[in-house]
Amino acid sequence: MNPGLILLAIAGISVLVIVHEGGHYLVARACGMRVIRFSIGIGPTVFRYQPKDSPTVFQLCAIPFLAYVQIAGMNPHEEVDSDDPGLFPNQGLFARIATIFAGPFANYLLAAALTFTLALVGWPEHLTRPVVKPVDHTTPAAIAGVHRGDVIVEANGEVVHNFGDLIRITSVRAGKATSYVVERDGKRMPPMMITPRLEEERGVIGVTFTKHYRAYGWDKAATMALAFPYEVTVLNALGLAELFKKKTLEGLAGPVRMGKMVAESAKRGPIEYAWMLIVLSVALGMFNLLPLPALDGGRLSFLMYEMIAKRRPDARIEAVVHTVGLLFLLGLLVLVTFRDVMS
Repeated sequence: MNPGLILLAIAGISVLVIVHEGGHYLVARACGMRVIRFSIGIGPTVFRYQPKDSPTVFQLCAIPFLAYVQIAGMNPHEEVDSDDPGLFPNQGLFARIATIFAGPFANYLLAAALTFTLALVGWPEHLTRPVVKPVDHTTPAAIAGVHRGDVIVEANGEVVHNFGDLIRITSVRAGKATSYVVERDGKRMPPMMITPRLEEERGVIGVTFTKHYRAYGWDKAATMALAFPYEVTVLNALGLAELFKKKTLEGLAGPVRMGKMVAESAKRGPIEYAWMLIVLSVALGMFNLLPLPALDGGRLSFLMYEMIAKRRPDARIEAVVHTVGLLFLLGLLVLVTFRDVMS
């Protein structure tokens, strides 16, 4: 893959994480919490800066990928001075909820802002309705009977909502007979069995799509800024439900696959690159809101318990739950990443 595309993929995903952590940072500081560190990247620190009278060290690491914010007292294994108002656990319930929720909310704000901008400049309608362009008769799709003007609506049992879905599903199916369903003249056709061929280390079926870009007015752009992130959230939720139903991880994208998706979108131009960042920003925000230990949603679940029960959960139990959850998520990440690398 082109090194420039790899850098764009890393930069795009890093921006999404930096925005997420920036949400936590801004609300924590607004609530009077002490933020010890805001780090961009991983590995050895190459640049460090601490503003005068600020408790926060801003640092850039050797590998500028991902980011994290360290809020004082948030680590469940830290010793907490009950008289220190700058510690996370010494803040009021609302402040703690707002601080945790701010990360995912920042991702939704970014998605809304990018959607608004693209709607004004030129919304890529072909990404929300993948209409097939003329098909080369030698491609797997053409051989199976896909025609110009067909809309691919399902692949390998998953609903295809946009071109990104089709790439995600097809790219890992090289050499494997896969079921595809198209709509033709508004009618759903019987499933077609297509075997994607291997090209540039990923599976393809040999279709391209008619590109349509449409600029909207301010009022429509504002409506889309709210509606599109919501629609993506619903589709992601339905996709997760389908994964649980089928008990499979095939549709779950890890960092490697997400990087490939962003790189592919960058190859098609800045508008589609921005569109992919919208989709992934919503996915990051939604995933972090899932009520799983170690995620923002898991922490919010304990805070909701506190709100309802009028007392705090046992700190040791919460620490164990988050630790076990973190180990589970790391294991899942390794498994999905290994699959994406090997596919």
